[in-house]
Formats: sequence, C-alpha cells, structure tokens
Amino acid sequence: MNWVNTFLILATAFLAVFWEAAFPGLSRVFGAQVDLLPPLMVYAALSTNLTTVCLLAFWGGLWFDSLSATPLGISILPLFGIGLAIHLCRDLVLRDRTFAQVVIGLGASAAAPLLTLLLLLTAGHTPIVGWGTIWQLIVMSASGALVTPLYFLLFDWLQRTFLHSPLPETSFRSDREIRRGRV
Repeated sequence: MNWVNTFLILATAFLAVFWEAAFPGLSRVFGAQVDLLPPLMVYAALSTNLTTVCLLAFWGGLWFDSLSATPLGISILPLFGIGLAIHLCRDLVLRDRTFAQVVIGLGASAAAPLLTLLLLLTAGHTPIVGWGTIWQLIVMSASGALVTPLYFLLFDWLQRTFLHSPLPETSFRSDREIRRGRV
C-alpha cells in the first residue's frame, strides 16, 4: 500500500473522532453515540496492510479516548483486535460486496463497545450498564453497518482521485523491430 492511503485513513480517523465530539446532534436524536472508528477499521483491515491497521488502532484509540470519558488507551486494544481478526480473514471475504461490508461493519461496531466494556470491567472501573445499554449497542451497530459501505465508496473515490493507477504491462514493446526472412 501507498503511504498516501495510510495518511488518508489516519486523517479520516482524526476527522471522524472530531466530528463525533463536536457535533453531538445524532447522539441526542438517537440517545446513543455513533462510533465511526470500527467501520473505518473494517475498511483498513480489508484494504491495507497490518502496519496501517496498527497505526489506526493506536492513533484512533488515543484520539477517541482523549475526547471521551473512557480512560486513555482503553479503546486501542478492542480496535486492534477487530482489525487483526478481519485482516487475518480478509482472503475469505468478498471485499467488493456491499452485503459483506454491511455484515462485517455490523459485527465490528457491536464488538468494539462490548470489548471496551469488558476491558473497563476487568480494569476495575464501574461503568453504568442497564437496559439503555442494549439500545445504545443497537444504535451503534446499525450506524456502523450503514457507514461501512460509505467508507469503501469514499476511499475508492479518494484513490481514483489522488493515486495513480498502474499501467498494464505487456510483453510487446512498441519500439521492437521484428526481422522476417532468412537469417
């Protein structure tokens, strides 16, 4: 992968975390925060290398935790676990199918808050868990499932715009002279 693609993914993660913190309108309407990092991790795990997945998990988790009430660094491990699991199985996934993107985005968006909650409980914190948690999990999972194909469309457009496509190579050279006849 190209470093430009990695930069675009990290810039999108920064903007997604900033958007979640700066514009809480959707969280007030639905009663739950929309998390945009797990769908981005799905795209990174299916389309880039492991280095980009690690960078997105580290920086995305730190940026998210710095603007939320969770302890700093607690979101890194769930994001990395999701990214690693998808990256290891990416040969089995039909990356270009919208249905596969939606299903994997749904699973990743459900797994991220559950793994974060598990880490919080393991670390001795007492998060508020109740019936509203189920509604928040449903909203986060559904929104992540809907956002995942949009990330694929966005990054396909960005790659067509900013990155050059490699030229197909043939075995025929246009400047080659073919001799015919007796040697």
